[in-house]
Amino acid sequence: MERRVVITGLGIVAPNGVGLDAFLDAIKAGKSGIKFDQQLADLQFSCQISATPEISEDKKRDYFSELELRNFNSTGILYGVIAGIDAWKDAGLSLENNKDPDWDSGTVFGTGTSGIEKFRESIYKIDDLQTRRLGSTAVAQTMGSGISAYIGGKLGLGNQVTTNSAACTTGAESILMCYERIKSGKAKRMLAGATSDSGPYIWGGFDAMKVCTFKHNESPEKGSRPMSTTASGFVPGSGAGALLLEDLETALKRGARIYGEVLGGNVNSGGQRGEGSMTAPNPVAVQKCISDALKNANVSGKDIDTINGHLTATSKDSLEISNWSKALMRKGKDFPPINSLKSMVGHCLSASGGVESVAAVLQLYHNFIFPNINCEDVNLEILEIIDSECIPTKLINKELNVVAKASFGFGDVNGCVIFKKFKG
Repeated sequence: MERRVVITGLGIVAPNGVGLDAFLDAIKAGKSGIKFDQQLADLQFSCQISATPEISEDKKRDYFSELELRNFNSTGILYGVIAGIDAWKDAGLSLENNKDPDWDSGTVFGTGTSGIEKFRESIYKIDDLQTRRLGSTAVAQTMGSGISAYIGGKLGLGNQVTTNSAACTTGAESILMCYERIKSGKAKRMLAGATSDSGPYIWGGFDAMKVCTFKHNESPEKGSRPMSTTASGFVPGSGAGALLLEDLETALKRGARIYGEVLGGNVNSGGQRGEGSMTAPNPVAVQKCISDALKNANVSGKDIDTINGHLTATSKDSLEISNWSKALMRKGKDFPPINSLKSMVGHCLSASGGVESVAAVLQLYHNFIFPNINCEDVNLEILEIIDSECIPTKLINKELNVVAKASFGFGDVNGCVIFKKFKG
């Protein structure tokens, strides 16, 4: 018997808000988390602004012991552990250190890299013949599965514990992997999420590719401009987002609050064929990903109340809108409202799907559509496809039933998740 999968917990570490309350207030108000970054300026980056979560030393000690924090400098693991544990606690689950593993619970928590600062430190110490000064956690901080390993140990998870990696599609893929495991009856609950390291050693390659904006170093909050005529590239960001997915029967039995239901979705690849490449999406594959996600969730394009897009503030924004329009078979004023969280938090790279999915679910649960900031001048190519009213620039309070969230990543990979309001 296939099981229904619901969302019972959320956790967020975002550039404009750490914790659900701060993040919810920020996205409703259109608050930006993008700031001038002196380190990028000192390193002569073209883009000298970034979006980085602010985590105090006291905050770190709420999640890590003093021993764990010794020689610890993996921002991706830090963000992911905070978001993951917060989602677990938000779901009303216990943090007691039980003797046996929790065989019914697991995690698929994704990332693009792990411990880039620790790698840098390791290179210098090894070259200086100081290998033994690396510390006992160097491996755990730098292995690809470091984030899921840390979370698995802190929560005592006994089901599948693994890390996925699919560039910007990582978060969407993680949610669907967890969804499938619960739906098939192999787990009762799974912590889905995605995180990303921060700093110049992550962002340098994108600056070299000239895909980051360099026109707003003096006006950081204006820098991220998805769907805008004056968009000039994305703002590098980081953070983590986590969703606790659970078997409906199990959630109801323990009286859990339910944020919404995962109806289904789809992941695919354009194979870097046709117009697709390592960095550009194959539009045929994107449209197929969305349409197949609708089929998997048993909904139609007409059922979508709002879209949380990938929309990066690059030249591909108009292509994404075209792909949505063709896949949903909706255009003009009939197109659903669409927004991009990146206008407020920049591009959180491998964490983007996780962070943005938390925002999408909050919209669904609280019945609102957050505004697109910095989009007072909508791209004219987009206006040939949809009406400007479909791109809200102010908060909209509206009853929502079905929300679509998609992410598209390097390697020509795509993911689309369909969320629905839970009504019993």
